[in-house]
Amino acid sequence: MVHSHVSLTSVSSSSSCFFSGVSSFCFAPKSRNNVIIKHNHPSVFKASWQELAGVLLFSAIPFTTVKAIANSPLGQSLQRRMQDKKKFALDNSSKFKALSQKARKESFWYGEDRPHWLGPIRYDYPAYLTGELPGDYGFDIAGLGKDPVALQKYFNFEILHARWAMLASVGALVPEILDLFGAFHFVEPIWWRVGYSKLKGDTIDYLGIPGLHLAGSQGIVVIAICQALLMVGPEYARYCGIEALEPLGIYLPGDINYPGGVIFDPLNLSKDAEAFEELKVKEIKNGRLAMIAWLGFYTQAALTGKGPVQNLIDHISDPLHNNFLYMLDFMKLVQ
Repeated sequence: MVHSHVSLTSVSSSSSCFFSGVSSFCFAPKSRNNVIIKHNHPSVFKASWQELAGVLLFSAIPFTTVKAIANSPLGQSLQRRMQDKKKFALDNSSKFKALSQKARKESFWYGEDRPHWLGPIRYDYPAYLTGELPGDYGFDIAGLGKDPVALQKYFNFEILHARWAMLASVGALVPEILDLFGAFHFVEPIWWRVGYSKLKGDTIDYLGIPGLHLAGSQGIVVIAICQALLMVGPEYARYCGIEALEPLGIYLPGDINYPGGVIFDPLNLSKDAEAFEELKVKEIKNGRLAMIAWLGFYTQAALTGKGPVQNLIDHISDPLHNNFLYMLDFMKLVQ
């Protein structure tokens, strides 16, 4: 799923720019002596036809490869082998689903007696939230889940975005941590500065290795198209369902959100039905935390121009002056 949204970048540690489509606007917080810093940057929304053609060909490789294998003698052999094992796998899958239902009924995290978002405070929780889904705390003040079909759809979207947020958090934090502690040097360790460097038209060496420009030499248009196509691929497979890999001889025993199998569960974490149901709750809880964390990352970048790890270090060193409320007060003073 590709969203059209406003991405946050910053011109320097004391100024920020917001880009939406091809238009942009910048603000520069005044310094203590009320001097306004202004920045100009060239337009980089350009791409050659060779670059665009290369991106299209590159993104078509996975789809073409899957189709070619499925129609080849190898693919047909894999499909026959899967069909021979599918009946046994279906029986095991049915047994596991029954064990999962039993585990949910006995679990602390599911059912009517599950924890609720207001804890011991009495509240008229929606009757349609019965505790069947992982992470259901009875929270739906907007009434979005009254329709069971819509409720399942919203859960599908939530867990999808939760997983993307957790992956993105790792991508934002790890380079900055490695760079701050000297374990590895990155040309741009701060997550938002990487995007802004591309908006300026800079060339970035991947992993700091000179000359390694996997996407470091292309403009923002090419990178955006490449990202969209690469994300559409997994999203299309998810939309088609767990049967999408059967032409390759791969049977997935789970459902659209928890496919399972050797590809999606190589560590076989789902072998214990009771533990697996609890892992689902832990996953959505951590995913929600990651989504909220990204709101903090965006805000910190706008107010301080630093990365989240450096902001945490600054806060620990001087919590009285390095906090959200103090930064808001400071912004009011300099305006």
